[in-house]
Amino acid sequence: MTLSKKETLPKNNFFPTEQTLYSEIGKYIMQMFASPNQEKYIDTQIDEVVNDFCQEFLSAKDANSNINIDLLIKNFGDSQIPTQPTDFESYFKYLDNNVIAHSVHTSSPQFIGHMTSALPSFVRPIAKLMTAMNQNAVKIETAKALSFCEREALAMMHRKIYNLSDNFYTQHIQNNQSTLGILVSGGTIANITALWCARNKSLGAKNEFFGIEKEGLTAALNFYGYKGAVVIGSELMHFSFDKAADLMGISTQNLIRVTVDSKNRVNIRALRQTVADCRKQNLHIIAIVGIAGTTDSGSVDPLEYIAEIAQENNVHFHVDAAWGGPVIFSKTHQHKLAGIEKADSVTIDGHKQLYLPMGIGMVFFRDPYLASSIEKHASYTMRKGSFDLGKRALEGSRPGMALFLHAGLKLIGLKGYEFLIDEGIRKTQYMAARISAMPEFELLAEPDTNLLIYRYIPEQFRVIISKKQLTETDNQSINNFNEYLQKMQRQIGRTFISRTTKTTISLGKEIPVIAMRAVIANPLTTEEDIEAVLNDQIQIASEILISYLAKTNN
Repeated sequence: MTLSKKETLPKNNFFPTEQTLYSEIGKYIMQMFASPNQEKYIDTQIDEVVNDFCQEFLSAKDANSNINIDLLIKNFGDSQIPTQPTDFESYFKYLDNNVIAHSVHTSSPQFIGHMTSALPSFVRPIAKLMTAMNQNAVKIETAKALSFCEREALAMMHRKIYNLSDNFYTQHIQNNQSTLGILVSGGTIANITALWCARNKSLGAKNEFFGIEKEGLTAALNFYGYKGAVVIGSELMHFSFDKAADLMGISTQNLIRVTVDSKNRVNIRALRQTVADCRKQNLHIIAIVGIAGTTDSGSVDPLEYIAEIAQENNVHFHVDAAWGGPVIFSKTHQHKLAGIEKADSVTIDGHKQLYLPMGIGMVFFRDPYLASSIEKHASYTMRKGSFDLGKRALEGSRPGMALFLHAGLKLIGLKGYEFLIDEGIRKTQYMAARISAMPEFELLAEPDTNLLIYRYIPEQFRVIISKKQLTETDNQSINNFNEYLQKMQRQIGRTFISRTTKTTISLGKEIPVIAMRAVIANPLTTEEDIEAVLNDQIQIASEILISYLAKTNN
């Protein structure tokens, strides 16, 4: 695409040399800040150009360009800021050639390897509105109406998770002492915030002790008589919990990962024993974590049983539902999340299955006063007793992303989200059935939600696998092939599947298995697209084998 299709944008020809008057540059820069009425021509032209770029990008079928990473890097080696302002036409041409042309088409129906997908059309105009308004959601003085809009949107999600009474929401939705949820930049910050609240509440002020916030972790553990502090969850916990353990000062060694069963769900017997062992060792359990949709296979832990263990031991129960949380919208599948309503805190990512743009994570609290354990104040902002959202949050300044959440809940609604979730799971089950029926592939786990894992089996190993006679050496050969296949598919760029590593038990040993990881969340992905992705892998695998044989013969 070139700008020649449109009228040429205004250029800054009035300062061609180093001797350009400062006032002329100032005039040009001030035009950038002028209202649309003052500079309607420039504003309209830029909008038309950007709209063209968006339409071309969003209509792309291929998952990616096939440019080599090393070549791409060479396009971004300039460390000098230009002395003179660059004109708009030149800059947009630069973006088109270097950034847009080689950006991943996450909206492509054949890009089914990550938790990123097509967005509903209303997102783009709301993004422009949000940017124009430029509200800072940290404080009521910079986000007057938006603060209440955000609280309302979070209350809607809270009610879907916990389903408490009308009186409860009447009391807490706009009560500045209450926090039903906190909107953050992603699931990582949401998980960190949940454990931060759990830690501060459980090691809070008591008698002459001023609490962990004021006196620190060592003093808190000594006061309460503990030898250390831990967080317990499945071995498939997201790496954000490693970050949380590090930041909280308990160390990643005290993030205790419990084994999972054949369905990638935490082993309840092992979890119960781990909790008992920690108590016996006089270790403080900050939280027990359940997962509603693991990032590698989409599995859901038995949340009701975990809730029971947490309640018996008076421990904070957190559910990381960043991926699988929206399954609560589906009447058909919401039973898979049974027990989530018993969680003390829940993480959900809006930019995953709520189909909102990047930068929207949420953490919800059953107790609307729990977040007071992390409340901070400042004289110039986040004053005590105010509606300032930043006083109970890790992040300070942040954009008005709540507009997207509010719009999604209103414009898509319960039935709309139910349709999206049901369709994603239906198509995932279709893909699982196709994989099971194709000799080239092996399904590694039945999907719980709309993620699935499988692998390609080279022909020489298919009979061995069917007879369950695969050796460790054979498995390593299959691993090597799948890793190379996935890299080649990514490089070619027609379609995309990500990969992960699973651990399986074979011949009494833990053996790593490199797996293809499919994420069927894009509403635009059809059964034909799924077939195309699988057939592309078969074709690439065949080309790899031909290339290998040719090299061997030579």
